[in-house]
Amino acid sequence: MASSSSLKEGKQTSTSKNVMEKDKPWALIIEGGARQAFLDNISEVEEHFHIITCREFLQNPLLHGPKIQVMFTWSCTTVAADMLFRFLPSLKVVTNGGAGVEHLDVPFITSQGVKVTNTPGVVSDSTADIAMGLLLASARRIVEGHQIAVAPKTTQLPQHLMGADITGSTLGIIGMGEIGYRIAQRSKGFDMKIIYHNRKRRSVEDELAVGATYCESLDYLLRKSDFVMVAASLSPETTGLISHRQLSQMKPTAILINISRGLLVDQDALVKALQSGTIRAAAMDVTHPEPLPREHPLLGLPNVLITPHFGMNTCATVKGILRKMVENAQAVVRGLPIPNEVKLK
Repeated sequence: MASSSSLKEGKQTSTSKNVMEKDKPWALIIEGGARQAFLDNISEVEEHFHIITCREFLQNPLLHGPKIQVMFTWSCTTVAADMLFRFLPSLKVVTNGGAGVEHLDVPFITSQGVKVTNTPGVVSDSTADIAMGLLLASARRIVEGHQIAVAPKTTQLPQHLMGADITGSTLGIIGMGEIGYRIAQRSKGFDMKIIYHNRKRRSVEDELAVGATYCESLDYLLRKSDFVMVAASLSPETTGLISHRQLSQMKPTAILINISRGLLVDQDALVKALQSGTIRAAAMDVTHPEPLPREHPLLGLPNVLITPHFGMNTCATVKGILRKMVENAQAVVRGLPIPNEVKLK
């Protein structure tokens, strides 16, 4: 028979758990655009918050709205903030999964006294990995080779499938932030010559560590590069950064890779450049919109490789993003210093 003291301890533990559960703040999950991997790991969030899905919220916003303090959303998910905020008088923070917040109306949200946070750094390694994967696959025509290898009519190995050399080639990186720098680190292992264009020059120590040379002129980078890697953040200044004139500056043997956002590249200009032989090929993990309409000309070009914006899709990265989102949200709710607050410039 259990002693009275052990029963008392059990009752206290149960009461403590109930109190902790009751004290958890409420959070609204915007599921639209969330990768299934995030939803599969939502228990990382449920440990710390009571969760209301957007569907549940919209069924009765007057009931749920007043208790919600946190909104979890994801990069590339448009949030109709002005509509939602009418029903969220207690909202303290919109925490975004991913670094990019161009889908959020940050000026409006912050004008309502609500903080905005993101998760920079968590996706850097996985995104740099996919960047190198796209570079390798497009240069060596790996997807074409696979298609030939598995085709029912293939009876002999192709001799005409020639790729581009990577070792000793020049990689031009546009945007040398954290992701761009991780790409440079990986490229060094392939003995590539690395040049970069960035709003702000990196330190001499950073440049020496990866053997990178700063290019003040974007045109110079475009003319000299065998591979042009777009890794800049999307902003009004970088929208349409690569268009007809920039593509015409590139070598006819060059390959364009975009792992940033689709809007940095003028896709109509890219189609013309690829069809005319102005550049050799393009590889992209991002487009605009996503996915492209099925009749879009980019989807029918043999010298294009497109992946479905899955640069961050690794188990470790997804869990890291969710942990960072929770940390940011908890900091705001508790009035603590915010690790990754997005502030207006």
